[in-house]
Amino acid sequence: MRSAQTVLLSLGLTLLLVSVFGCSTSPSASSGQTQSSPAPAPSPLNITINDLKKLRWIEGTWRGTGVVQGPFLERYKFENDSSLVMEEIADESLSKVNSTTRYELKDGRFGTDSAVATALDDTSVTFSPVDPRRNSFRFQSDSKDSWTAILTLPARGTTPAKETIYKLERVK
Repeated sequence: MRSAQTVLLSLGLTLLLVSVFGCSTSPSASSGQTQSSPAPAPSPLNITINDLKKLRWIEGTWRGTGVVQGPFLERYKFENDSSLVMEEIADESLSKVNSTTRYELKDGRFGTDSAVATALDDTSVTFSPVDPRRNSFRFQSDSKDSWTAILTLPARGTTPAKETIYKLERVK
């Protein structure tokens, strides 16, 4: 029998993956239920290189925590005027990168293949999914050494929309 801690860790990691990558909203063949169509995603914001300067507060290495997950490490850095790279860091040594996500400005749109910025100001950026069945997320600066990531899962069938919040603190 698995320990309660192992079960909670597995549940936390599963919820994180669902929050980050979304899940299918196709109707269940076994239940015969259909799900409502998702709302259309907000329109991408037209962004310039100058606008991206507002996002420089996110540069650095961060330790994140959330209710359903243990601590994690991420590093954000601008490679150039139009590309922000996010690295998921393996451990406290900060020497191994598990995965990399690139946010790029192309043709006035800033984002990844799966999400595009729909709002940007001096203290926050909001990304909406290209596929409206997936989650949106907002990065909100709290101070020079902390920020909040808010992931919003869309409503699915009878399940209401849900927010998952992560707090990130600068690693000194």
